[in-house]
Amino acid sequence: MKLILAADQNWAIGKDGGLLCHLPGDLKFFKEKTSGKTVVMGRPTLESLPGGKPLPKRENIVLTTNRDFKRDGVTVVHSEAELDQILAGRNTDDVMIMGGGKVYRDFLHKCDTCYITKIYASFEGADTHFVDLDALGEFEIVWESDMQEENCIRYQFFEYRRVKHG
Repeated sequence: MKLILAADQNWAIGKDGGLLCHLPGDLKFFKEKTSGKTVVMGRPTLESLPGGKPLPKRENIVLTTNRDFKRDGVTVVHSEAELDQILAGRNTDDVMIMGGGKVYRDFLHKCDTCYITKIYASFEGADTHFVDLDALGEFEIVWESDMQEENCIRYQFFEYRRVKHG
């Protein structure tokens, strides 16, 4: 499994159920990395997407504890075990964890690759954070992009891979 997110310099990833800022280049990077893949998200993340609709050209799986939740175009699961059953026999390299905060925390242990957009800014009022992969010691950077800048915000794309021990 892989994980994809954008974080500010404090590893904040969201505010009031949405992204910290609008960066067209980051959205393009996200689309390139997830198109044709299976994306796994929590219900609030689905509801934060345009029109609350699933992402096109991807299989959308939504994790929710709400047993009554249904949405056209998505597969709804209620537990990690249920997700494992659906993904059984598939190439998990084609599965992308895309948020939100709880889903990222719950599935980081299953991810071997993390695509991180590092935003070189700090956002006031950010209320959702991710773990600092640089301090965690379980991942190493294997690729980084050139510096990008949009809307007066500088950022870079990074690919982290889980460090293999032994």
